[in-house]
Amino acid sequence: MGWLTLALGALLTFWVVGAHRRLLGLRTEVESAWRRLADALALRDAAVEPLVALLRRPMAGEQGALDAFLAAAAQARQGAAALGSRPLDAPLARQWLAAEAALAGAASRLLALLEPQPELRADEEIAPLLAAWTGAQPKLAYARQRFNEAAEAHDAAIALFPTTLLARAFGMAPAGRV
Repeated sequence: MGWLTLALGALLTFWVVGAHRRLLGLRTEVESAWRRLADALALRDAAVEPLVALLRRPMAGEQGALDAFLAAAAQARQGAAALGSRPLDAPLARQWLAAEAALAGAASRLLALLEPQPELRADEEIAPLLAAWTGAQPKLAYARQRFNEAAEAHDAAIALFPTTLLARAFGMAPAGRV
């Protein structure tokens, strides 16, 4: 009977170690997916301030739209920085999503104001920045999809019984979606 208890204890220990390593690996995948998303965000965000600086003079009557765009971009960067420190934090993910929605609205307004001004959109300094902004959107969509896939795999693993007991014991919670 003693050897059976020992065998069951060893089996349970191996399962706990294996399940924990799997959960840590999935957590690492989510963090890695966030880093790729953060890289795409950095490329997009690099165009914001130079673009607004170049548009200040020719769009003097639209300073409110430019300021709203800058403020929304700053809020989105802050949300991304907070989420970057804890990529599995669902409330931080929701906050960042709200900031991204505000940025998308401000960007849409700015792009709509630029639409009837082809000479401004074709300016040799402004055009590359606009291209960087719009070109980053598909990359961001792909990076967000990869992040969400990694988060779904993580969440599926911690939802399975008996792994869910282990996840709770180690304080692991479902990841947020972006």
